[in-house]
Amino acid sequence: MRYAKLTQRIAGDGAAAWDIHYRALALQAEGKDILLLSVGDPDFDTPAPIVEAAIDSLRAGHTHYADVRGKLALRQAIANRHRQRSGQAVDADQVTVLAGAQCALYCVAQCVLDPGDEVIVAEPMYVTYEAVFGACGAKVVPVPVKPENGFRVCPRDVAARITSRTRALALNSPHNPSGASLPRATWEALAELCIAHDLWLISDEVYSELLYDGEHVSPGSLPGMAERTATLNSLSKSHAMTGWRVGWVVGSSELAAHLENLALCMLYGSPDFIQDAAVVALEQQLPELDSMREAYRQRRDLVCEQLAGCPGIKVLKPDGGMFVMVDIRETGLSAQAFADRLLDSQGVSVLAGEAFGPSAAGHIRLGLVLGNEALADACQRIARCAAASMQVQAHA
Repeated sequence: MRYAKLTQRIAGDGAAAWDIHYRALALQAEGKDILLLSVGDPDFDTPAPIVEAAIDSLRAGHTHYADVRGKLALRQAIANRHRQRSGQAVDADQVTVLAGAQCALYCVAQCVLDPGDEVIVAEPMYVTYEAVFGACGAKVVPVPVKPENGFRVCPRDVAARITSRTRALALNSPHNPSGASLPRATWEALAELCIAHDLWLISDEVYSELLYDGEHVSPGSLPGMAERTATLNSLSKSHAMTGWRVGWVVGSSELAAHLENLALCMLYGSPDFIQDAAVVALEQQLPELDSMREAYRQRRDLVCEQLAGCPGIKVLKPDGGMFVMVDIRETGLSAQAFADRLLDSQGVSVLAGEAFGPSAAGHIRLGLVLGNEALADACQRIARCAAASMQVQAHA
C-alpha cells in the first residue's frame, strides 16, 4: 500500500534517537540493574492536591466534552501565571490549551508555516523539532550553538541565516539538551531581528520554572513581540505531570483562533477533569514544587562534582532544566559508541549528543531523574566507562 510523503518527513534520526532508551527498558524488564537517565520524565509523583482535584472532578461527572480552546478557568489561570512571571499583558482569549507542549508546538507550526518556509532553529535541538516542522513541509535551518559558547545562540549567527524564505525562529530557554539559558541582551537582539524581518518567534519555555542561575526572559514580553511570539509551556516538568498531557500556547487572539480551529479537527478539547486538576496546579501554593526544583538543582551540582576531574570527561554545568551535557571526546569514542558501551558494560542509559544535532557530537545527555544515591552511582559508572575507554585508546 502507498503511504503519504508525510510519513517520511516525520521519521528519521529524531525517532531513532530513543532506540537506546527502549533497549535499556528491555534490559531492565529482564531484571538487569539498569539506571535510566535517557528520558526527561521526573521521578517525582504529581503533588497530591492535583491528583485529588482530578479525582473530585471525575466523581463530579466532569467526563464530557470540554471547551475546545480549554476551559475558561484554566485559560485565566495560565494567563495570570504567565503575566506574573513575564510581565507580558495577557488575557484568557490569548491562551489555547492543548495536549502538552509537544502538541502545542505541532499546532503552532501548522498555523504559521507553509511548505517551503524556513524556520531557524538552534542546533543541537530537541529531537522532535525536525519532524514537527517537516510535517508541515517547512525547512529547518539549523544555527549551530557550540559547547565552547555554552550552547548559547549568537544573534549574529541567526542574522546570517535569514533569507527571503525565513518565516520563523524557534528557540527554547532553558535549552534542551544543554540547559543553557539566554540572557536578556540576546533576546533583545533576536527580537530586533524578528521585527526587522517580520518573523514569528516560537518560544519553548517548558523548563522556565527549572532555572537555577540567571533570569528567565519570556521574549513575548519585549516591545513589539507580543503579536509575533507563540509561547509554549506545560505542567509536565515543573509539576511532574508528563503523563497528564497539559500544555498551552500564549499568543495573539488571532493565533488563538487559528489554533482553536486546528484543535477542533484534531483534538476536540482536553479532558475536563484534567483541566480541573491543572487549575489547582497553577493556582494553589504547592510546597512540593519548590522541593522538586531544589532537588533538581542539588542533583545538577552533585553530577558536576562527581564527574569533575574524571579522565576523559568534561561536564558542562547547565543554567536550568533537568539534564547535564557531558563531553566525552577525550575518550576517543563517538557519543553513540560511548552510550552503547556505557549501557552494555555499566548498565547506565543516556542519550548520545548526535541525536540532537552535529554540534553536540562527542557529548552525552544524562537526565537528573534519579535520587542522589542512584545518581552518584550512575556517575561512578560513567567515570569507569570513560577510564576504561581511555585505557583502550592508549593501547590502540
